[in-house]
Amino acid sequence: MLLSDLAGKEIINLYDGAKLGLVGDADLDISLNGSVEAIILTSRGGFSGFWGSKGEREREVLVIPWQTIKKVGSEVIIIDLHNKSEKIR
Repeated sequence: MLLSDLAGKEIINLYDGAKLGLVGDADLDISLNGSVEAIILTSRGGFSGFWGSKGEREREVLVIPWQTIKKVGSEVIIIDLHNKSEKIR
């Protein structure tokens, strides 16, 4: 799969149905051998209003391990991320 194949796809969490963001707004964590380890999303003030206080303007980072990806469709990427709070930095 090419990186361009991921661009523009929305990331949806199967666990709670939350829309987490677009891959175009993301970075990738790539290992030395070239495999993708994680998708890294950044957001100001929290993801979909679920994380962080409403007045907070800092960037939050959500690390989505590649192994949590369940399906890559034509428009969305479905992940199963149970412990969101552990993945926020």
